[in-house]
Amino acid sequence: MSEFRDLVMRTAKEIADYRAAGTDDRVFPDLDTAELRAAFGGPLPQRPTPAGRVIDELVAAAAPGLVATTGPRYFGFVIGGALDSATAAELLVTGWDQPAYNAVSAPAAAVAEEVSGEWLKEILGIPAAASFGFVTGAQGANTVGLAAARHHVLRAAGHDVERDGLIGAPRVRVVAGVERHATVDRSLRLLGLGASAIEEVAADPNGAIDVGDLARVLAKGPSGPTIVVAQSGNVNTGACDDLAGVTAVARGHDAWVHVDGAFGLWAASSASTRHLVDGIEAADSWGCDGHKWLNVPYDSGYVFCAHPEAHAAAMAYTAAYLALPGALAVRAPGDFVPESSRRARGFATWAALRELGRGGIAELVERCCALAKRFADQLDAADGVDVVNDVVLNQVLVRFGTGADADRDAATDRVLEVVQRGGECWMGGTVWRGMHLMRISVSNWSTTEDDVDRSVAAVLAAARGV
Repeated sequence: MSEFRDLVMRTAKEIADYRAAGTDDRVFPDLDTAELRAAFGGPLPQRPTPAGRVIDELVAAAAPGLVATTGPRYFGFVIGGALDSATAAELLVTGWDQPAYNAVSAPAAAVAEEVSGEWLKEILGIPAAASFGFVTGAQGANTVGLAAARHHVLRAAGHDVERDGLIGAPRVRVVAGVERHATVDRSLRLLGLGASAIEEVAADPNGAIDVGDLARVLAKGPSGPTIVVAQSGNVNTGACDDLAGVTAVARGHDAWVHVDGAFGLWAASSASTRHLVDGIEAADSWGCDGHKWLNVPYDSGYVFCAHPEAHAAAMAYTAAYLALPGALAVRAPGDFVPESSRRARGFATWAALRELGRGGIAELVERCCALAKRFADQLDAADGVDVVNDVVLNQVLVRFGTGADADRDAATDRVLEVVQRGGECWMGGTVWRGMHLMRISVSNWSTTEDDVDRSVAAVLAAARGV
């Protein structure tokens, strides 16, 4: 046991050293993929290797290919930096190795999720009676939320989809914005509804759903089982749909409203951004990520449902050996998610919520929004640089160059390449409304004004160089 203790202590030091270095080291590695493959490759050993040596080899092999996503100048995707307590809790999750299906397999894990789910509903403004599940992320949340929707709308039409499948079922209409996240389409594929089921709704200039066009699309189609997908936090612009307007229109067609709020739902935590999700409580299901703005380690997401019976009907199953003793009146986490074999995600979320508290979460959201605006103001003021979106949350879209669209697209691609290769910061690229753009996402708890200013300087230096 002493060897294991030494190994864990060495590993913890390795993690701490890596996290400390992430503040100043280059953000994206100067990568040689052939060397990376060679470091991990070679023949599988014939004989056992001591555990300590294995970890040393793993660190040596992985180090050249690690991206400093936990550091303060990573802006490539909406990725939080993993809070200290949440990171430490995640280490405990691995060490405790609890199979968090229900209270028989892991009582503490079940109760941690039970408590954390209630806290999350309070913070996000979701009705207290809603059910919830801890999933892997937005893909899992959208899939579960839409599975509950499928159950509900087909049951109302007299069809039991869990028993009979989709053969012979009434057609389900799915109405969603043209700028929905791609995970919505994949969820529909996984659920057997198919991506072609989507009837698209136009977006406003900043990417939010056009409520007037939603009314038009719903009115032109046949009555019957209908699901409307809204969005809080456009993946490019950060725009949030008018949830009050969407739900009011949808109710006129007896439609279920699912809200894909992977990062935008966190706007509810702050008085300064809460108006962006007005009407959130009127929806039927919601998806949200923890590894985004809550800064919980990957993978961590949440799904909520205003109809617990539909949620459980879509996900739960039973077997004699899984039954809870009468004395354990504890919610079974596995009844609300697709996985039976699942780690105890609730511990890290519980730790993050405890560390930040209600006020800390609001301050984190407000600070990230202010830093995104700082990015936008400084970049937009430079010659040959334009911010093309209305910065309402933490997303900034930037275009470089002058002249024809093709020339500006090429200039933007070149600036992006120079910035990514430089290592001072890392931003991703996207194409929005036909424009090639730099996409800046600010969601890390440790990012400061100095990090923004250093990053702006690196971007402008790259722009001058091209």
